[in-house]
Amino acid sequence: MKTRVLFAAAALVLSGAAHAQFQKPEDAVRYRQSAFAVMGNHFSRIGAMVQGKAPFDAKVAQENAAIVLMMSKLPWAGFTPETERIKSRAKPELWAEMDKVRAGADKMMKAVADLEATTRTGNLDAIKKSFGETAATCKACHDAYRE
Repeated sequence: MKTRVLFAAAALVLSGAAHAQFQKPEDAVRYRQSAFAVMGNHFSRIGAMVQGKAPFDAKVAQENAAIVLMMSKLPWAGFTPETERIKSRAKPELWAEMDKVRAGADKMMKAVADLEATTRTGNLDAIKKSFGETAATCKACHDAYRE
């Protein structure tokens, strides 16, 4: 657990400086894709529990939600203007509607924070509801801006 806390602290500190540290646009794309991949992996673990595909373990749900919360803050530094020309799953509309994308990101980060708080209650029914609300924010952005 200490390792996760240290990783989380380092990631948060470095995320603000990440934009300035990308040597090439491809690095920014890899950064955001990696953050989304880790976030999705841990979100899916919670999803398996709320869908009954994995046994519910409140502690495990909380640990995964904490990782999702931390990771939800990171990918946005990788959406730099010079990455628009790099082939990825981002639709062209994303770049034209960056204000909407950022608003969606803010909504998702709030939903993730609510999910993380809900996992601390250990109440599976409440977690299911919060998980569904969070998943809807992810889906909205994927539907609009991801190929």
